[in-house]
Amino acid sequence: MTKLKLNNRGFGEDAVHVWTDGSCVPNPGKGGWAAVIRWRDGRVEERTGGDAETTNNRMELTAAIRALEALPAGCQVVLHTDSEYLAKGITLWLPGWERRGWRTADGSPVRNADLWVSLIKATSTRQVEWRWVRGHADVEMNVRADRLANAARKAAI
Repeated sequence: MTKLKLNNRGFGEDAVHVWTDGSCVPNPGKGGWAAVIRWRDGRVEERTGGDAETTNNRMELTAAIRALEALPAGCQVVLHTDSEYLAKGITLWLPGWERRGWRTADGSPVRNADLWVSLIKATSTRQVEWRWVRGHADVEMNVRADRLANAARKAAI
């Protein structure tokens, strides 16, 4: 499995593991999101949703937010995402955006700031380790999240 550990806190199998994905076709257009949650006892829970008019990046962020909101406060979680936008945004870009008043390095407004703020809130009461996984690389739970996100997109009103 190809993965890059970001903000590695060393959580292992004792943590809740979550795989998220978003889908949007065309982009922007109809979208879906999915989260596959593997609880510490081995149970697997799937959550999905969609939007009739959105973007892929909004669906990626929504998947992470909804997954984290489903977990209890204080929970240790390893969140796996194949979205470089989400992984780099939360671990690299976010401090600069906040410092600049939600502006990018070139001074333009940060896209999806509303969702980034929601993600900050969702992470504030949980211990999160972010892991990037290569999309479409046969990582079983990532493939499952991808299929669920596509199904949610197709079902979106």
